[in-house]
Amino acid sequence: MMQHNTIYIAGPMTGLPNYNYPAFHSLAARLRARGLVVVNPAELFQPEEQGLRWEYYMHRAISALLTCDSIIVMKGSGRSRGACLELIIAKSLNFRVSHDDGQTWEIADMEV
Repeated sequence: MMQHNTIYIAGPMTGLPNYNYPAFHSLAARLRARGLVVVNPAELFQPEEQGLRWEYYMHRAISALLTCDSIIVMKGSGRSRGACLELIIAKSLNFRVSHDDGQTWEIADMEV
């Protein structure tokens, strides 16, 4: 069941140091400090789940995304296959889409 007013963080992870988790955690903390309910994909996995197939992570991430009604897109997401997929799904489901600097993005602005 979808939680209303729940925001999902989409951003690049693959190939980045520490899977870019520090940036995800920082953004999640800023959003939560504003009283928002946040789904942070960097919190979905345990350390023993490192090194698995990309599809494994995306199945879990997309399941979490579907519990939300808005998405915030981190800088660099246009180069992320997973973040672009998440954005396509979110746009298709009429989620509110925001960029982490407060700008609203349209899917045409992304490198999909």
